[in-house]
Amino acid sequence: MQGTMEGIFDTFYLLTVITLGVLMVKRHRGNRQHLLFGIMAVTLGLGDAFHLVPRVNALLTTGLSDHVRALGTGKLITSLTMTVFYLLLYHVWQLRYHKQDKKGLTALVYALGLARVVLCLLPQNGWTSPKPSLAFGIYRNIPFAILGGLIIWLFWRNTRAGQDPAFRHMSLTILLSFGFYLPVVLLADRYPWVGILMIPKTLAYVWTVLIGYRDMVQQQKEQTI
Repeated sequence: MQGTMEGIFDTFYLLTVITLGVLMVKRHRGNRQHLLFGIMAVTLGLGDAFHLVPRVNALLTTGLSDHVRALGTGKLITSLTMTVFYLLLYHVWQLRYHKQDKKGLTALVYALGLARVVLCLLPQNGWTSPKPSLAFGIYRNIPFAILGGLIIWLFWRNTRAGQDPAFRHMSLTILLSFGFYLPVVLLADRYPWVGILMIPKTLAYVWTVLIGYRDMVQQQKEQTI
């Protein structure tokens, strides 16, 4: 039952974000922000597929314990692509609010992203081990959380007081995704039921992609009037 329900939910999620991303890439009409947002959505969906597809397969067959290597490798790939997702989202912020001159901020964002990638690639993580390192699960998420917090603040600063109605909830969707994700990192090994928080975390990402897609549709509609 769990495998079936997760399979249905994950299929909905992956098809939604990848489809919306592909549509944005195909229909961006020269708008670099929408093109980048589409690439970001496709990166999110394809990256998550490396973890979600093996997980559903394991649940529908012989169980998670028999697919440790595939699941661990998938988590590693997802962790890396999620980092790329937030780097791309930073550039969406730059394009939308004309902040390309922020070289110091860009350097900080990429330093945090690089730190996250390096920490993810260290063998001490034990990605393919039956008992991966909880300590490194925390270490690698420190720069990731700082990166997320920074991007939350950037979007909030530019959308507060109704300055950008289309993106007014962007900072909230990112905040929700981290708010649901971090307890799983810290507590899921001890309290497996905490893993259910990945459902609202995933829905927050769908909301994020929908914000970008709706903005593209609305802007193109206005251009044709």
